[in-house]
Amino acid sequence: MTHRVHIIGGGLAGSEAAWQLAEAGVKVRLSEMRGSGEMTPAHHTDSLAELVCSNSFRSDDADNNAVGLLHAEMRALGSLIMAEADAHRVPAGSALAVDRDGFSAAVTSRILTHPNIEVVRERVDALPSSGPTIVATGPLTAMSLASSIGAVTGADALAFFDAIAPIVYRDSIDMDVAWMAARWDKGGKDYINCPMTKEQYLAFHQALLDGEKTEFREWEKDTPYFEGCMPVEVMAERGVDTLRYGPMKPVGLDDPKTGRWPYAVVQLRQDNALVTLFNMVGFQTKLKHAEQVRIFRMVPGLEQAEFARLGGLHRNTFINSPQLLDGTLSLRRASHIRFAGQITGCEGYVESAAIGLLAGRFAAAERAGAQLTPPPPTTALGALLGHITGGAEAVSYQPMNVNFGLFPPVTAKKKADRKLLYTSRARAALQEWKALA
Repeated sequence: MTHRVHIIGGGLAGSEAAWQLAEAGVKVRLSEMRGSGEMTPAHHTDSLAELVCSNSFRSDDADNNAVGLLHAEMRALGSLIMAEADAHRVPAGSALAVDRDGFSAAVTSRILTHPNIEVVRERVDALPSSGPTIVATGPLTAMSLASSIGAVTGADALAFFDAIAPIVYRDSIDMDVAWMAARWDKGGKDYINCPMTKEQYLAFHQALLDGEKTEFREWEKDTPYFEGCMPVEVMAERGVDTLRYGPMKPVGLDDPKTGRWPYAVVQLRQDNALVTLFNMVGFQTKLKHAEQVRIFRMVPGLEQAEFARLGGLHRNTFINSPQLLDGTLSLRRASHIRFAGQITGCEGYVESAAIGLLAGRFAAAERAGAQLTPPPPTTALGALLGHITGGAEAVSYQPMNVNFGLFPPVTAKKKADRKLLYTSRARAALQEWKALA
């Protein structure tokens, strides 16, 4: 078999990219480390597209949910991952959950039997110096390859504990309680400030101490977090006033309702150019997700907060995609290489497969001597791609799930109406894009 595209990594993104290329008539070599005597600390089998965590692809509601919309768009583009997820669905209400073993076995079978795909069980230790390549090695990229990626991209470290602060939808913040200002009025009204009294702060501090935390996995214990990315609950353990002299310091912030500094303040900073998402400054955490929602809603102004992303702390490997990749996922410094999946900074099974789908389609068009225009930002695929390749307005680039905060905003007073506007606009845009592709 004469290979025209080399894909490194047989997870969700690599499998989807291989399928899209093969269906377009392009020969593919798919290199997968598992099955060659190598194994990652998180995987249990050598099956392609193994689900290492949950068996849920999350909401399948294409009218009211961004990930459900992404499901629908991927189905419309012939996604292998979505086809097998549908075929191996198990009861989960409005969510799409799958029989994980049946799902990965089916994906493996279809990849192995496709005449345009050759699967080679091998570990790739360095980025190829030539030839079209898609790197889809995920957040557990082998250290040898991660070092090669670092050498090519100029990054000095790719494997680390990724400290993530929660991100809140702007329209769920109670601005009758919070106010916009920068400390000492420097820089304009750049932050949303949520004030706390002494009693509120002490209750919040105790809740952080008592909240249920996630435990490190055995293979994560030797990778410490950075001092500058200390979880908020660890800071709380260092003393009752540690947070008041750190991320919750109130100095220089006059509450317009009192004319005085509050006892403590939670600040939120704009996280995207659309001004739809704000992150909780300094609130990286290893609290369990349900605990985050409960405890962070104790903050005045956040009682009804809705989260586009909850915080976390885990070993991760991803590149600074907005700086390194062009709009078709090609590495600017070495254009024969594309990246796909979680290593690009998307979070979640479906998002990973979606970026694999796009990488495969971009590469297939390139092999045919054509140029595929990226999907419109009003689609779920385009919004996710825009976060990865054009989201450099964020202060620090972090992985994220698809959510409506990544889309150009729509105007409607009711949240339900906004969701329907997002999804109906996206469907029309995808149809137009498909017709031109």
